[in-house]
Amino acid sequence: MLTRLLGLLALCATAATLTLAPNASQAQPLRIVIDDPTIEPLPFAVPSFQPESGEAGQLAVDLARVVSEDLTGTGLFREIPASAYISTVSDFNAPVEYADWKAINAQALITGAVNVSGNSVNVKFRVYDVFSGEELLDSSGQGGLQFSGTVDGWRRMAHKVADAVYSRITGEGGYFDSRVVFVSETGPKDDRQKRLAVMDYDGANLKYLTDSGSIVLAPRFSPSGDRVLYTSYESGFPRIYVLDIGTVQRRALQSAEGSMAFAPRFSPSGQTVVYSLSQGGNTDIFSMDINSGQSVRLTNTPAIETAPSFSPDGSKIVFESDRSGSPQLYVMPATGGEATRISFGEGRYGTPVWSPRGDLVAFTKQNKGRFHIGVMRLDGSEERLLTASFLDEGPTWAPNGRVIMFARETQGAGGSSSLYSVDISGRNLKPVRTPEGGSDPSWSPLQQ
Repeated sequence: MLTRLLGLLALCATAATLTLAPNASQAQPLRIVIDDPTIEPLPFAVPSFQPESGEAGQLAVDLARVVSEDLTGTGLFREIPASAYISTVSDFNAPVEYADWKAINAQALITGAVNVSGNSVNVKFRVYDVFSGEELLDSSGQGGLQFSGTVDGWRRMAHKVADAVYSRITGEGGYFDSRVVFVSETGPKDDRQKRLAVMDYDGANLKYLTDSGSIVLAPRFSPSGDRVLYTSYESGFPRIYVLDIGTVQRRALQSAEGSMAFAPRFSPSGQTVVYSLSQGGNTDIFSMDINSGQSVRLTNTPAIETAPSFSPDGSKIVFESDRSGSPQLYVMPATGGEATRISFGEGRYGTPVWSPRGDLVAFTKQNKGRFHIGVMRLDGSEERLLTASFLDEGPTWAPNGRVIMFARETQGAGGSSSLYSVDISGRNLKPVRTPEGGSDPSWSPLQQ
């Protein structure tokens, strides 16, 4: 059964080597074989969804395409092309001809139907385990699941369908119905124009949030996904702003005159901001109540302390410090106090980000002239480097803690910066679609 795939991704996270090895000639459950350096993607079919109203024709086709793109983009699924189909799906409620789908080795079949009424869209869908002949996701007893929304929001419904399928088959939370805020970049490297932009996780529905009149850095989503923190140089000094995504209204957070505030990040509650403040030649980490503006100093050393990130429960902070002589990673209580070093490998470590699962920290590492994105356990053990290039930096986690997005810059005067993503096993490294260059990504939680 497809449910035997549960645990596959968790095993990947412990650097186990996995492959899916179903026997297509026998109606037996899928099994996981831990003896191959690659994971064989799961073959699935997703025929165009059925239009149930005159206005739904193209939308039905488009919805199925986005569902397919979401799943294949994970590297865990492989779509069987329509040209290989023996039978088609012309009625959402008709019985499935399992033998026809087995013959082309489709192990999962996704069917759907779309109804459009004015500006309202309803999407129904079913998922079948072809080899066991079972329907999945039918918790209601009414046949499949469904989502409703607006015509303009059809892509979100497609992402929700894909999230439901992904979660049912892998046993993990989805991440497709999410957004990314980042710094959009244009122009040559010595005169780079930067502005904030937000988009769907797959690059669709891009919207600019600021103009390119001043340098902007390090946007960070709030836990509710409705606000963004970022650093701007428009006053001549770096200052932190909080911006409402919906209204694009913003305000500067309080900071002492002549100081430089940067590297902000929300607490899990969304009520506190942790950030770096440079004043009098010293850089320390502070926290601020975002409503009152009251600040508390959390570190007090001669070192440069920066890039703080909360644990998911808000009890601890991981940060970067050169107190040991070179940039390394440390963990301290969220209220400040004694810090424990967790990075001990060769090279310099920075930009740590706590996983939404709470079990890993992602980071940027510089060693022997190369930059890497890596992950490690909270005690510094099981360090794994996922990438290597001239310059990789700034990791951010998908909402389910399975995928990391980051910025990669190419070498030379004509080099450019772009966004990439990679699975935490080190597989499926790929570029993220943006209309221009991009850096400093921050992944939102799942949309509500």
